[in-house]
Amino acid sequence: MRCGAVCGPAAVSKIIAVSTSRWLRTILIGPTVALSTIIPTAAHADENEPVETAAPPRVELVLDVSGSMRAADIDGRTRISVAQQAFNEVVDALPDGTELGIRVLGATYQGKDKAKGCTDTQQIVPVAPVDRAAAKAAIAALRPTGFTPVGLALRGAAQDLGTGEATRRIILITDGEDTCAPPDPCDVARELAAKGTHLVVDTLGLAPDDKVRRQLLCIAAATGGTYASAQTPAELTHRIQQLVDRAKDSTVKTPALVAGGKECAGAPLLSPGVYTDREKISEHRWYRVPVREDQELRASVSIALDRQVNRDYGVLLRATAADGRELVRGTDAGSGRTDVLSTGLRWSALEPDVESDPSTDGPTTPTHVCLVISNSFASSTASDAPGLPFELTIDVVATSPAPDAPGLGRGWLLLLVLTVAGLLTGALAGWLTRWWVATWRTN
Repeated sequence: MRCGAVCGPAAVSKIIAVSTSRWLRTILIGPTVALSTIIPTAAHADENEPVETAAPPRVELVLDVSGSMRAADIDGRTRISVAQQAFNEVVDALPDGTELGIRVLGATYQGKDKAKGCTDTQQIVPVAPVDRAAAKAAIAALRPTGFTPVGLALRGAAQDLGTGEATRRIILITDGEDTCAPPDPCDVARELAAKGTHLVVDTLGLAPDDKVRRQLLCIAAATGGTYASAQTPAELTHRIQQLVDRAKDSTVKTPALVAGGKECAGAPLLSPGVYTDREKISEHRWYRVPVREDQELRASVSIALDRQVNRDYGVLLRATAADGRELVRGTDAGSGRTDVLSTGLRWSALEPDVESDPSTDGPTTPTHVCLVISNSFASSTASDAPGLPFELTIDVVATSPAPDAPGLGRGWLLLLVLTVAGLLTGALAGWLTRWWVATWRTN
């Protein structure tokens, strides 16, 4: 912008303001553009990269249709009518592709022969992509009839769901405890979990009975499921829907089933991965992992308490050399209010072995590191019951040096650029201000 002889103080002020504004924009925008080239942006995922899709949810609803379901104590309605309404609402809300099956117990035999009544369990809807009309029709035809073979129904539901990579869920709805044991439902749940099929049983109780609650809690705990009671139709509908929705979060891979050895020699040789096993009370389970001198072993274990155990307990994970020398350990303990105990360890072959023979030139590096899992549980459960379930995660990575002291890294460059930009902006603003004041006074 140019100014002739007619320019007065106001015009000069306007010219200076515009010039100053342009200079400031240049000073402030310039560093920002420079920083955008210095600081890397987040990498975008390759659009062509294949995405692993989870298997569709596989759920089987197991409904108690025994004679006690005729009781009219839920908002003045019978338990079976409330369950039927809840089923219908849940079936209507199921996402397409959900694989749903329905099994009943105590639904057909009306006699008093307990031997016959305790075999009364059938699958009335096969596990398949949901057919809403067929499922609702099957549920509507149910009438409370006979006994309560919960254990047998759980075995049947597990067979209905089959095998596969994804987690499968059984949702058991009952108003009473099993009247047909053996098999005991808790033992059946432990038996299913011991097979490593990644089968979860969630339980819903329709009667405020303490014995029923304890049995359903035991079934759920044995398989990593949940227990809840429902005292209103709305509670039952919401809870079933919640459990069906949870099935969508099923894992894509099931941990590999492995059997640990009684000592390091001859124990199974494991590569990096996730494994599942069971350990009896006060037992030791051994495994071997090959670790080279330039590698670091990382391992963790999580053990689930699927039964009542005495207070004050713990789990111990140790890494040892083949000759028994302990390399490192990890521990966790509880006192009665913990459902899962977890611990882990890290060990590098380059780390000094404090238990090495000082007469040798250096530490003895084992070709195979031995992992041993131990526990300090005590329980009144039968000694022949399956051991407590646990998952063992193993990884072997390249040894990384000890981290340096924390620093700013690239932050130093950012700090330097911002400091220079600030100094230049301040100096230029001060110079322009002095020039403007001098010009104003001259005019």
